[in-house]
Amino acid sequence: MTPIVIAVGSTRKPKLAAVHEALKEIARFLLAEREFEVVAREVASGVGHTPTSRHELMQGARQRAEALESMGRREGKAWDYVIGLEGGLDSIEENGLRRVFLESWAFVSDGTHGHFGRSGAIELPQALVEEVLVRGTELSLAIDAFAEKSGIRDAQGAWGVLSRDQITRQDSFRIALIVAFAPFYNQRLYRNSECKPVLVR
Repeated sequence: MTPIVIAVGSTRKPKLAAVHEALKEIARFLLAEREFEVVAREVASGVGHTPTSRHELMQGARQRAEALESMGRREGKAWDYVIGLEGGLDSIEENGLRRVFLESWAFVSDGTHGHFGRSGAIELPQALVEEVLVRGTELSLAIDAFAEKSGIRDAQGAWGVLSRDQITRQDSFRIALIVAFAPFYNQRLYRNSECKPVLVR
């Protein structure tokens, strides 16, 4: 049986591991007993090195997927799904304070439909906010300095450092992917025009 081919717009290990984990969890709903094959290609997000808003995060994830779709067409590849993944920051004002959260986003497309998924969010300490948003330091470099380690982005990520490895970068992308794939593996709810709202009395 021909495998379902899923292209990912990254070659980073935590992102690819997250894709494999998410696919194993949703395989019984999505793949109908078919195997899956993951193809990793590095593509640009078209946004800053550390996205600083939800809009930019979503844009980066979508643009990675769109860049993959264009690459697939040029190369004559028959990819069943393309995935764009983007991590970065989102700021909100709450009770007069600016709070900044680290988030992971996914965009999944089958060439006809595309859907977003988001991880949870973890708040950044103010010193890290100052380093990234005020001084303009890339988050991956700033977190290395704060943790006094190197290469954190390719290991547990800022998520792992901030949560003491209770939630890693890989975990956050796994959640975002499961959510982004939901309209594909739960089509009865997402694409059923017969679905009617429930009236609350």
